Amino acid sequence: MTDHPLRNTPSLDAFWMPFTANRQFKAAPRMLVAAQGMHYTADDGRTVLDGTAGLWCVNAGHGRRGIAAAVERQLATLDFAPTFQMGHPIAFEFAERLAEIAPGGPDQRLDRVFFTNSGSESVDTALKIALAYQRAIGQGTRTRLIGRERGYHGVGFGGLSVGGIVSNRRVFPQLNGTDHLRHTHDPARNAFVKGQPEHGAELAEDLERLVALHGAETIAACIVEPVAGSTGVLIPPKGYLERLRDICTKHGILLIFDEVISGFGRLGSPFATDYFGVVPDLVTSAKGLTNGTVPMGAVFASRPVHDALMNGPDGIELFHGYTYSGHPVACAAGLATLDIYREEGLLTRAADLAEDWAAAMHDLRGRKNVIDIRTIGLIAGIELAPRPDAPGKRAYELFVDCFARGLLTRVTGDIIALSPPLILERGQIGEIVEVLGAAIDRVA
Repeated sequence: MTDHPLRNTPSLDAFWMPFTANRQFKAAPRMLVAAQGMHYTADDGRTVLDGTAGLWCVNAGHGRRGIAAAVERQLATLDFAPTFQMGHPIAFEFAERLAEIAPGGPDQRLDRVFFTNSGSESVDTALKIALAYQRAIGQGTRTRLIGRERGYHGVGFGGLSVGGIVSNRRVFPQLNGTDHLRHTHDPARNAFVKGQPEHGAELAEDLERLVALHGAETIAACIVEPVAGSTGVLIPPKGYLERLRDICTKHGILLIFDEVISGFGRLGSPFATDYFGVVPDLVTSAKGLTNGTVPMGAVFASRPVHDALMNGPDGIELFHGYTYSGHPVACAAGLATLDIYREEGLLTRAADLAEDWAAAMHDLRGRKNVIDIRTIGLIAGIELAPRPDAPGKRAYELFVDCFARGLLTRVTGDIIALSPPLILERGQIGEIVEVLGAAIDRVA
């Protein structure tokens, strides 16, 4: 067995782990020490099939040598350069390459790119751009931001405020002037659906209700995930996103799609914007942008939004940015990632696998305590009935059981979420379902 350095770690005390029950984890840690292709290696030498693309981010699979080589070259050439009042060529090159595949299609492409370092930063950036845009066009009273219940938009104060996952919000104060649409999850009408549910488009009318309550002149933007991931794979009903777009246009409200998860091929198209054929004004991204190798995010803006801020007085048009915006090493990783996506057709590969994926996942229907299954692209959510005395415990035990038997899943509440790398082979779909099904039988 290979000797892995983390097996003999003397203490786990110093690292305060994110979104983790630290005491529970450190009592029985699960350590990953290497990765290649579709698999991780655990610290005991076991191979673990990555059913979650890391954390929705390793779209091209692990250990891609082209990305590693590009990062090494960039570190040796230009390790850091500021982008405040200065520039370096690779940031402009990467933005240009992204503009070629940007959401929206050739006639409405959102091809103006602002670089960040994470999905959370992308969301806060998009919200600030929306506020700045409204002010630039003479709509300075528009300061209200609309999110959605059960939405997840990162952990910045802006993202928390428009987000709608209760546990993320409970301890922290929110920005004034935010409000929320109702979520679209309706298992009574839409259980066990492949793709978009038939029922629920009318829930978009909630935005009209908020316009009537607050006044359109107070609302700057509405932000939603086209497919909500962290709250358990909630897929938009047919017509829902189209109706949101129409209402936003009618009232002068910017529409923001949070595509941190759905971007870069997850649904079988470059972005969910393209998959659903609904074009927002701003799109947030991160995760698959660099295949998870170097932290980076990006906000895609439409020409009208961008140009409104470029038509003011000379000087800094947007007082916003980060030390590492357009970091040269991250840009190098991103360019190499785009090369892989293009050469291997990964931005559309999920479309070829989606039918097999959905059929395999829905074969789990009928297993004990499985109350819903939702699939779209290469994403699946398997919802379990919560235990009366311990919500979330059943799915967590399933997550632990799967890991012990060589499958990494994602757990959120009593929902198991799956989103494997886009290099997934059809045989591995069967492997995932076999392990998961046996785990459900043991745990549920």
